[in-house]
Order: sequence, then structure tokens, then C-alpha cells
Amino acid sequence: MKRIRCPKCENYLTFDETKYEEGQSLVFECGHCGKQFAIRLIKARMQAARKEEKLDEQAFREEWGSITVIENVFGFKQVLPLHEGDNVIGRHSVGTRVDVPIETSDMSMDRRHCIINVRRNKLGETLYTLRDAPSLTGTFLNNEILGDKDRIRIEDGAIVTIGATTFILRAAEG
Repeated sequence: MKRIRCPKCENYLTFDETKYEEGQSLVFECGHCGKQFAIRLIKARMQAARKEEKLDEQAFREEWGSITVIENVFGFKQVLPLHEGDNVIGRHSVGTRVDVPIETSDMSMDRRHCIINVRRNKLGETLYTLRDAPSLTGTFLNNEILGDKDRIRIEDGAIVTIGATTFILRAAEG
């Protein structure tokens, strides 16, 4: 099954690409907004999208760690890498720049919802600090809401809820 995104409302549609030939044009109508659009099936020359590239949580353990978005009614499991410095986490949206875009239709998640700062201390240990961006619905750590000015140190396995979506921090090793 292949997933495509509506260019108007960004809702996902799925279809079985094995029933069609390479080079064939297909026309879809989004069930959510009614937009009609066409695609042409081509042989994939690019690598898989980042979220599908490495669904193994261990893959980013040597770098700066990752977050694992738990599959829920809005989407599918995603493993998204973190980098050194501020990692702005939010809902993927065209025209909004975030470091860790979560692909979801969860409208209760802001486009820029929370921030995880990743840095190393003098001993070489990787430290993770969570704060709200600020967001409209708040950021929850283990079911406790963060205040506007809270900066909370989090560790491997921390459970964070933003909107109706939950993710788990997977810290880097060493």
C-alpha cells in the first residue's frame, strides 16, 4: 500500500500501487476536502522518507538520540532523530519550519509545540531538557503539565504528550 497526501488539506489517502504500471497517471479525490489531484507513478529513485528510513529506535543511539512517536488513531509509528541544540517539535505543515516534524492529522498539536534541548555536559554525558513552545494545549511529561517557564530535565524513556499524540525519548548511548 502506498500513502499520498492531499495537496490542499494534507490528509492521507492510501492505494495499492501494485495494481498499476510505472508511468501511469492516477486521479484521486480527497474524501476529506473534495480536492481532485493527479499523480504519475514513477520508479522511486530517492531514498525512503526519514521517518520510514530507520524505524529501529537503536539506529540513532550513537548520535543524539531520537523520539519515537507512538502509533495512535491519527497516524503511524515514527522514529525521528534529534540533533544538538534546540529541537523544535510539532505537527508537520507546509510553510512551517520545525526541526522534528511529526506527520499527523492531530489538530490539537501545534505546529511548534515543544522544544527538547540536547547538549553534552563537561563529563560528556548527553542531557535533554524539555519545555513548552508555548502551545495552546500544553505539553505533558508523564501526565503532568509543564508550566510556561518550566525547563525539565528528561531521561531515556520519558513519556511526553503533545495534543493527542504521545512520544517516548530514546537517549543516545554513552
